[in-house]
Amino acid sequence: MKLTVNGVQREVDVEGDTPLLWVLREELGLTGTKFGCGIAVCGACTVHIDGVAQRSCALPVSLLQASQKITTIEGLAENADHPVQQAWAELDVPQCGYCQSGMMMAAASLLSQNPSPSEAQIRSHITNICRCGTYPRVLKGVQIASEHLANKGAAPQNEKA
Repeated sequence: MKLTVNGVQREVDVEGDTPLLWVLREELGLTGTKFGCGIAVCGACTVHIDGVAQRSCALPVSLLQASQKITTIEGLAENADHPVQQAWAELDVPQCGYCQSGMMMAAASLLSQNPSPSEAQIRSHITNICRCGTYPRVLKGVQIASEHLANKGAAPQNEKA
C-alpha cells in the first residue's frame, strides 16, 4: 500500500484494517502522533488528511489513497515554526504534553479553514481531551496563533512544502 506522509510517498506492507495510527508509529517511526483511546474520541492521534484534522486511531489504512496527503505533527512545519507551534511555545501550553500534538494538529486545521475564529468556534472545533486540563491555555494559544497569522497577512500552511 502506498501512502503520502509529510510530503513523501511511502510504501507499507500492512493489513488493510490496520489503523493509520499504528502504520505511522510502528511502520514509519513517526511517534509524534499518540495513542489515547483507540476509539477516535480523545484526539491524541489527530493528523491531517488533505489538510483536515482526522483521528487516526480508528481509521483503517485501506480507506486512504496514495494521492491523499497525510500530515503528522512532524510534518506540520519545516522548522517547528507553524504559528500554532510558536504560540504553544510562547504560552507553555502543555502540562504533561501527551495530548498536545493532537491539539496542535486540530488547531492548525481550524486556522487553515478560519484564520480568525471566535472563542465559540475554537471551543466547538477543538474537541480533543486533555487530562491535565490545559484548555484555557489551548484556547489562548489558538487566539495567539490567529494573531500571528494576522500579523503575517497570510493563511497558515498545514504542511511543509
